[in-house]
Amino acid sequence: MSNVLKSVLLGTAFAATSVTTAVADGVELEVTHWWTSGGEAVAVSKFADAWNATGNVWVDGAIAGSGGTARPIIISRILGGDPMAATQLNHGRQAEELIEAGLMLDLTDVAEAGGWADIVNPPALLESCTLDGRVYCVPVNIHSGQWIWLSHDAYQKAGIDVPSDWNEFVATAPKLEEAGILPLAMGQQGWQQNLAFGAITIAVAGTDAWREVTVNKNADVARGPEYTAVFQAVADARELARGSNVQDWNQATNMVITGEAGGQLMGDWAQGEFAVAKQVEGQDYSCLPGLGLNQVLDTGGDAFYFPVNDDPTITAAQKELAALLISPDVQVSFNLAKGSLPVRGDIDMSTANGCMQKGLSILAEGGVLPSGDQSLSADTQTQIEDLMAQFWSGDMSAADAQERYAQLIEDAD
Repeated sequence: MSNVLKSVLLGTAFAATSVTTAVADGVELEVTHWWTSGGEAVAVSKFADAWNATGNVWVDGAIAGSGGTARPIIISRILGGDPMAATQLNHGRQAEELIEAGLMLDLTDVAEAGGWADIVNPPALLESCTLDGRVYCVPVNIHSGQWIWLSHDAYQKAGIDVPSDWNEFVATAPKLEEAGILPLAMGQQGWQQNLAFGAITIAVAGTDAWREVTVNKNADVARGPEYTAVFQAVADARELARGSNVQDWNQATNMVITGEAGGQLMGDWAQGEFAVAKQVEGQDYSCLPGLGLNQVLDTGGDAFYFPVNDDPTITAAQKELAALLISPDVQVSFNLAKGSLPVRGDIDMSTANGCMQKGLSILAEGGVLPSGDQSLSADTQTQIEDLMAQFWSGDMSAADAQERYAQLIEDAD
């Protein structure tokens, strides 16, 4: 347990307060999350509608900004004795210390009753919700970061074909620039730049080198030739994104939608923004998983945790909501809107668009890797994001960035 968490727990007498209110026909639950873009708002409404349809009430606690902004607020409320009824976090190690401190509801009985061990695919998603054999969260989707999104309008204006992989994308950049189009849209936030770094790593260095570094914490490989090529590729990408001054990821996605930029390195959640803009995959935009080079995806994503409280009515409602979020119909409606893959391997996703079908095929073929959230602690992730923000935004050399990254991997927990 971190010293910060210890000090907060020692200094705060945890007493769960009113996370919910009993209403005439059900229970009112406050649910916090950071899904605030147009596509995300549509997706989370699927959860809210399903919960409200049970006679209960979803009180939306949206927190503007990215997960990096929202998570400290969420954790502060839980530690401060003012918990919400349910909260989005990424499945992995983000809630590890809160679970160890006894602040998260044990959902093992719900998981066993619902047969989650048999339906969650890949099994690593449920394992990431499990600590010491007990289940503490419900995974709701699979999000992968290894995608590039390409604007057909931008390439038509430049008079060139839409690229089929990362190497072709880099080669087309001069033609885009000649046409007054920014080659690469990039939001100026560390998590976005780190996501792009991860996508380029898998495309350039391959999965074996990535796994050695991210999963096995092998600093020698991080200092080796495979990662030298990665950092040079990222330095090249940095130049392609020099004119991108937007902050949020969805603003960068909009640059692709409007043809202001040729492409964006972003996770599959970008699909929600294209859907809201009424754009059609294969006609208005293209999506390349693994950047068109390595057809693999990581299995990151979102999960919901339920802070402990002392009211049995609330606890029962929390468990009811947990079961609902992973139910077949809700999994279909939510993930179709979100652009993510469902965590259930037993539902019909035949109506999904071409990008989702690509992801589903890769998942079915077993071409998946664990996400950084599953392999690295939140502290290490934050340090890497800070490094990437400095690297992408400044003039740090590729060699210096590689050495600093290798040191972080060497010290990773």
